[in-house]
Amino acid sequence: MRQYLLNDETAARVVESAIGRSSPMNAVYTHGHHESVLRSHRWRTAENSAAYLLPHLRPHMRLLDVGSGPGTITADLAGRVGHVTASEVNDDALALARAEIAARGLTNVDFAVADVHDLPFPDGSFCVVHAHQVLQHVGDPVRALREMGRVTKPGGIVAARDSDYAAFAWWPRVPALDEWLALYEKVARGNGGEPDAGRRMLSWARAAGFGDVTATSSTWCFATPGDREWWGGMWADRILASAMAQQALATGAATEADLRRISAGWREWAAAEDGWFSVLHGEIICRVPA
Repeated sequence: MRQYLLNDETAARVVESAIGRSSPMNAVYTHGHHESVLRSHRWRTAENSAAYLLPHLRPHMRLLDVGSGPGTITADLAGRVGHVTASEVNDDALALARAEIAARGLTNVDFAVADVHDLPFPDGSFCVVHAHQVLQHVGDPVRALREMGRVTKPGGIVAARDSDYAAFAWWPRVPALDEWLALYEKVARGNGGEPDAGRRMLSWARAAGFGDVTATSSTWCFATPGDREWWGGMWADRILASAMAQQALATGAATEADLRRISAGWREWAAAEDGWFSVLHGEIICRVPA
């Protein structure tokens, strides 16, 4: 099996570099942009990741997509509204969305480097501000939501969806996956994030000053042989090669042996004929007062 693990010195340099690029709120992005991460993120569509928002969209709307990642959701949303602005924390991250938008030949998308805590847009610039899997990674999710609301027009919508790691459920109970979850939560919180964001979305929205909030939940479920192979294989690689792996090694949260054991556990789960994995998400639709 190909080994991706970095030595401690290299991993430490990676973490120092990531911290140097962190937002003013001092959170570090846990996942990074390794191929194993992008393999997961490029699977996301508006239908499987923003279904709660789609009924609210109209062709005339201007939408801001905060944390656009590789741009697959962004591109889908651009097909449903008049104009989309894709934002990311730096040019390197934004280049992923640029490539996806160009590949699809879309002409109603522009791009902006932006920190969600201090968005570089005037008040009331957008009809909808959307963020998928963003609030769990930022230093101050309440401030982020408040800022998202500031740039939304009166009567507009702030929409956000985030997973809740502690609520993930799977079968069979492979011990290495319990170890994976504990490690992920430790690394993510060490980076200044909140991996159990889903259950906090309504609370954060109310703390940000929104009075009209609709809170829901939805799941991704991986249970077919193909889904298990894809999801389990992706995490088996990710735990060895992504920024999370590098951070875990550099901070002493895990050893190379730990990461190899967890990777093998993911492949064991993927091979189980009755394997099942559910990812819970919390969702909010916040109405800005007219």
